[in-house]
Amino acid sequence: MPQATPRSSLQGARPSVFLLAGAFVTGMFLFVHGGCGGDECQDAADCREDKGPPASNTAWVCEDKRCEQHSVQVPPPDSGTDAGTPDSGMPDSGTPDAGPTTVSVQVLAFNDFHGQLEEPAGQILTGVAPDGGPVRVNAGGVTYFARHIAALRATNPNTVVVAAGDLIGASPLLSGLFHDEPTVEAMNLIGLDLVAVGNHEFDEGSTELLRMQSGGCHPVDGCLDGDGFPGAKFKFLAANVATGVDRTLFPRYDVREFEGVKVAFIGMTLEDTPESVIPTGVAGLTFKDEVQTVNALVPELRRQGVEAIIVVVHQGGIPTSGSLVNECKGAGADGLISGAIVGLAKGLNDAVDVIVSGHTHQAYNCVIDGKVVTSASSMGQLVTDIDLTLSKATGDVVEARANNVIVTRDVQEVGAVKELVTRYQELVTPRANRVIGWVSQTLRTQTDSAGQSTLGFVIADSHLEATKPANLGGAQVAFMNPGGMRANIAQGEVTYGEAFTTQPFGNSLVTLTLTGAQIEQLLERQWRPSGATLMLLPSAGFTYAFSASAPIGSRVDPASIRINGVPVSPTAEYRVTANNYLASGGDGFPVFAEGTNRLGGAVDSDALEAYLKAHSSMASPLPAPALNRITLLP
Repeated sequence: MPQATPRSSLQGARPSVFLLAGAFVTGMFLFVHGGCGGDECQDAADCREDKGPPASNTAWVCEDKRCEQHSVQVPPPDSGTDAGTPDSGMPDSGTPDAGPTTVSVQVLAFNDFHGQLEEPAGQILTGVAPDGGPVRVNAGGVTYFARHIAALRATNPNTVVVAAGDLIGASPLLSGLFHDEPTVEAMNLIGLDLVAVGNHEFDEGSTELLRMQSGGCHPVDGCLDGDGFPGAKFKFLAANVATGVDRTLFPRYDVREFEGVKVAFIGMTLEDTPESVIPTGVAGLTFKDEVQTVNALVPELRRQGVEAIIVVVHQGGIPTSGSLVNECKGAGADGLISGAIVGLAKGLNDAVDVIVSGHTHQAYNCVIDGKVVTSASSMGQLVTDIDLTLSKATGDVVEARANNVIVTRDVQEVGAVKELVTRYQELVTPRANRVIGWVSQTLRTQTDSAGQSTLGFVIADSHLEATKPANLGGAQVAFMNPGGMRANIAQGEVTYGEAFTTQPFGNSLVTLTLTGAQIEQLLERQWRPSGATLMLLPSAGFTYAFSASAPIGSRVDPASIRINGVPVSPTAEYRVTANNYLASGGDGFPVFAEGTNRLGGAVDSDALEAYLKAHSSMASPLPAPALNRITLLP
């Protein structure tokens, strides 16, 4: 497994100051004991719940259905030479040692949970079959996730559970309908300690995110589950999200102490968060450079006597397709992963020992520039078990090892978490199962070579129809962003739950005025100097052609841009509809923000429901649209 190199030691102390005060309360939950009574147990997790935390340097073990405390053996650091640090006892005197010279700390990490309380559809690759095919296993589901966290926690009393962003946002109906309160409540039960904010934490704006921390009912919808919302018992961290000079939206870091040794957890999101959320949701906030933010904090932490530093950041890397969860293979230097996390790891001060990452929804286990760098896929399918050995003398990380553990479903579900999920399922089921339309074949998010998708076209068509009447906007064309679509719509009947899962953000439609020249600029912006491409999905009647080999900025043939067959004039004005994320300049399309005469409209999911009801029936399901609106030229 990966092993990090020790860091040098500096002394100093200064009390930490947090901008958002509040007591941290560890989430506790009850387990189902499968018929066992009295003091009987099934595993170490049962012992911890029944008996409480074990004594220092011990761990609970379930033997013969009875709870026993066993000593935790912590190996001394191995310097690789016989000239290492002598032990603390008197050599050759026969006097016993003063005790262990190191402390064992366990960090359990995950990322990009996205409110996935129920079992996700995806599988985790575990190997290759004899015939060369992939071997995969079902993984995830919060009730199983809770059991795996509890079992791992029981192996070490010095455990911290952290998440690297996107805990909430872009969530399925079960959590999203209730503004992700169910996910926060589930994580309270599981005992999550710290979460770095991700870009999706800002989907409903910073004020709503603050409510996630402090609690209280939603200002518009109230408490939809019929009771109050206590808020998160875990702590959000946002080191690089500034609200003013030397002020941040949430604390920059959290320092924990284990047997006299301090460990700092710095939490933050990617600097580019404003480009991937509704601009109004991050108004008044400044997202600072990740590397500069951490490196500026290192001296402050060292003055507090902190030598062990863990960065929990919502930024990630890309491994090679088909990599296993504990590999680090990729297209980067030395055959390792590529992506933004690599440069970030290399730029961070060597005082940083571990980087818990996310954002890309990938699994990897790396050592980059001497730092352990991990990611645990997404949706609670993996948990990264990071084991640290800390020197009591210096506070340094002597050794750091990581292991991505698959959240299998062959373990007992946690009863309290299961009850929570069941309660919300009962609340959401009537609405989720309501049939709103029919489709003749599966509508897919997957695009063709020109960037077209059947689902994207249907959604754009629904947005156009909802805003086409003169009193609702007078729209002539609508554009949909591919990132706003989260799931296919399967052939056959379409339920409200499916439609919500496809567009889980609750965006409203905005109709605005752009000139023909601005529409051309909008289309050219789909290709970025960085090499990235983000193709907009236009509504029916809007057509154009582009050349993939032409220079960026000159790929669209202006004469080919047409609305209902009529060429678009550069000087004429047109009414254009987009969701409020795009309309505010999201996804790197600032031209939308220049639009005038803006008029708000329906919620995007309501527009899709109305469109399906108007254009489909059981006898005559909606056909998939032809992929003929964008023409790819040589």
